[in-house]
Amino acid sequence: DFKSAFEYWTKAAALGDMQAHRQLSVLYHNGQGVEKDEKKELHHAEQAAIGGSPMARNNLGCMEWQNGRVDKAVQHFIIAAKLGDDRSLENVRDLYKVGQVSKKDFAAALRG
Repeated sequence: DFKSAFEYWTKAAALGDMQAHRQLSVLYHNGQGVEKDEKKELHHAEQAAIGGSPMARNNLGCMEWQNGRVDKAVQHFIIAAKLGDDRSLENVRDLYKVGQVSKKDFAAALRG
């Protein structure tokens, strides 16, 4: 029940729960229990990333990548990879393969 989850995660996020922020971001992205809202999705993803969520940081990287801001995407992916997010490391690797990530940045992500 997404509406109940939304209410629970909204209360938890207000109390500073970073995983609740990440979950709210996903709900706003998918329009589950709420209307799709990119601004609210971004807000909650940023809060979760600031709080140390590697998955949220990866999601921010994906948003930047989709908007053509590869440099910002790579920064998010490297941070998330250093925090142990395997998907982010894969994203850096994929961007390295097509020449959009330097060898230095790829090495930084691997050192995570």
